Amino acid sequence: MRLWFLIPLLLCFPTLIRSEDYSDVTIIVRGAETIASTSNEFICATIDWWPPEKCNYDQCPWGQASILNLDLTNPLLAKAIQAFSPLRIRLGGSLQDQVVYGTPNLGSPCTPFSKSSSGLFGFSQGCITMERWDAINKIFMDTGAVVTFGLNALQGRQQMGRGVWGGAWNSSNAREFMEYTVSMNYPIDSWEFGNELSGSGIGASVGAEQYGKDIIELKNIISQLYGNSRKPLVVAPGGFYDQKWYAQLLDISGPNVLDAMTHHIYNLGAGNDPQVANRILNPQYLSQSSDTFRDLQMTIQRHGPWSAPWVGEAGGAYNSGSRKVSNTFLNSFWYLDQLGQSAKYDTKVYCRQTLIGGNYGLLDTETFVPNPDYYSALLWHRLMGKGVISLDTSGSSYLRAYAHCGKQKGGVALLMLNLNKNMGFMVSVRNDLNINFREMAGIKRDNSFVHGLKRTVSWVGSKASDGLEKREEYHLTPQDGNPFARTVLLNGAPLQLTGDGDIPSLPPVMVSVNSPIYVAPLSIAFVVFPDFEAEGCER
Repeated sequence: MRLWFLIPLLLCFPTLIRSEDYSDVTIIVRGAETIASTSNEFICATIDWWPPEKCNYDQCPWGQASILNLDLTNPLLAKAIQAFSPLRIRLGGSLQDQVVYGTPNLGSPCTPFSKSSSGLFGFSQGCITMERWDAINKIFMDTGAVVTFGLNALQGRQQMGRGVWGGAWNSSNAREFMEYTVSMNYPIDSWEFGNELSGSGIGASVGAEQYGKDIIELKNIISQLYGNSRKPLVVAPGGFYDQKWYAQLLDISGPNVLDAMTHHIYNLGAGNDPQVANRILNPQYLSQSSDTFRDLQMTIQRHGPWSAPWVGEAGGAYNSGSRKVSNTFLNSFWYLDQLGQSAKYDTKVYCRQTLIGGNYGLLDTETFVPNPDYYSALLWHRLMGKGVISLDTSGSSYLRAYAHCGKQKGGVALLMLNLNKNMGFMVSVRNDLNINFREMAGIKRDNSFVHGLKRTVSWVGSKASDGLEKREEYHLTPQDGNPFARTVLLNGAPLQLTGDGDIPSLPPVMVSVNSPIYVAPLSIAFVVFPDFEAEGCER
């Protein structure tokens, strides 16, 4: 077989291909219509409340990465946020329901968190000063960040039993904090109510009926404070999905109150679990998340079609992430697959735990230098548009693929993840406009393993090709072929900050649109077809 079409890639990866180590795959893109949509700020990252004393498994990986102590003047932080233009940032986390706001009528000293055996998660109540809130908003306004802020939803409640809290929410401190925010013209996009209090809760829980009543109160406060101005969204509950509880929350709060339902995902196990890496490379394990995305989508359709699903926090491995995996190239397979899966079920926002802090930060907690997942997120944000397109595949389940409308140049953007350690894939991309029923025999949707389809020459539509059309390819591989590397290569070149600390440019390799795509073992490929005929993306 002649591999002339791989010459541009071979210049970047001189040892990439051994002819006997690849398998043929056909992907048929169905661009006649979109099946779901995300939002312009689909990519989101969190900043948490955890102080330096937050430790797990004999390590304390949070350092100075809290909302209260993060160095907001570090130029790398601003540049990392600004590169997304915009990046949604969610401020919240486990301690948010122990946060009070240092407004004039607080009535007690405004002090940070401290260790406390009687407090939730082993910490006391903590307070954010208005001076700190001013500084946070300054960097967000300077960088164009879109802000979601998580409010304390336990204020005023009483503990009724082990882990169960009752009584109405006392909104007075939150309201004064929000009044101050409005008076300063800080552009909060959305107010989130509570953190992991849904269902049986994590540390504490509140019943859905009372929670729904309190969300109505929050909605009324927002209506009063913002008047005729654009009103921020109301988002809740920021917990782990519990179908009955989520459905009841929508029923109680009623129409057009709750704008988005947030849920959290930590599906890889504990941070010290030795199986985290194996789970990331197991396609059957990864696919289990689709059940949650699908169920939440259906719950919203049935009980609150005015709302939308968001992933409010997702770190893969819980308890600060895996120090061996979460900040490495390998984690990008889990992260990007999560983005692809969730988007298929109309998820509008996906917030990665964290922007910085713990082992799972997009940025290194100490140096602020981007980890591999930062570049994965940035490429998704720049290349993958809002419209989600279905596709059919032939071949191995270890090649996972997702298609969206192109973001900047139109056409279609394709993401492919090769989970196989030893086998590369030679991928031919077809437009279903060109496929006849005989060719479709043996092809199934959603990455099913099938046989019997001969590899065909790829083309992007019904137009005749003159051979001059090009596609953009962005191949991500780990440094030195080590999946646990902290440095990622784009088309063979390491992604590193410039001498001035700027995010590097992310140039593609330009390849003839008629040639198959080689996806190397344990590699990731974004491919943009600017001229792909996709009617669903043109509406």
